[in-house]
Amino acid sequence: MRKLACSAIVLFGAMGSVAGIAHAAEIPGEWLVKEGVATIRIADCNGHLWGVVATEKTPGGVDSKNPDKTKRSRPTLGMPVLLDMQKDEDEKGKWNGHIYNAKDGKTYESSIKLSSPNQLKVEGCVLGFLCGGETWTRVLEPVTPMAANPATPHAGTPHTGTKATGSVPRTIGQKAPAPMPGAAATTPPAPGSVSDICLLPDIAGAAH
Repeated sequence: MRKLACSAIVLFGAMGSVAGIAHAAEIPGEWLVKEGVATIRIADCNGHLWGVVATEKTPGGVDSKNPDKTKRSRPTLGMPVLLDMQKDEDEKGKWNGHIYNAKDGKTYESSIKLSSPNQLKVEGCVLGFLCGGETWTRVLEPVTPMAANPATPHAGTPHTGTKATGSVPRTIGQKAPAPMPGAAATTPPAPGSVSDICLLPDIAGAAH
C-alpha cells in the first residue's frame, strides 16, 4: 500500500511538471525585449496575437516618430507593437504579421516563434530586406518596482519583470476587471478568455 501511495505521488508530480511545461510553452504572456528597456504583453484576441508595451524602464515615452502626425504625442506605454499575428499555414508554432518600431516609426513584416518555453524569437523585415531578429525572454513574475541601481539580469535568465522606480504602474495586459457591485448585469466572459489588450481601440476594430 505504501509503495502504491508513493507511486501515485511520483505520477502526479510528473503530471504537474508536464502541465507546467505545456503552460509555459504558450506565446501569450509578458516578454522582456532584448535591450531590457521594456516588456511586451502578448494576448490572443480571437485567434490572432497582439502585443503592447506593458512596462518601460524609462517612463514617459511618446511615439514621436510615427508617420501619422496625430499619433506622435501618444504614450508608448500601452502602444501596440506586435500587430495581428496569425498562425503560419506551413510551419508549426510560427506566427506571421507585423511589428511596429517606435524608434524609426516604421512597420515591418514580422514573425514570432518560441525557440524554447521561455525564449521568443522575433524577426522583422521591410519589403523583404533588412531582415534581422532578436530573442525576447519570458517574464515569470509580476512586475514590481526596482530597488535603486538594480543588477542587470544575466543573458538567458528569465527576467523577473522589474521596472524603473517611479514609472507608471502596469495597467496593460491584465484581465478585464469585474464589474462593480450594483452595476448593470452582463454576461461575463469565460475566465481568462478576454484580455484588456483586446479591448484597446487600435486592436478591437481589427481583432474580429
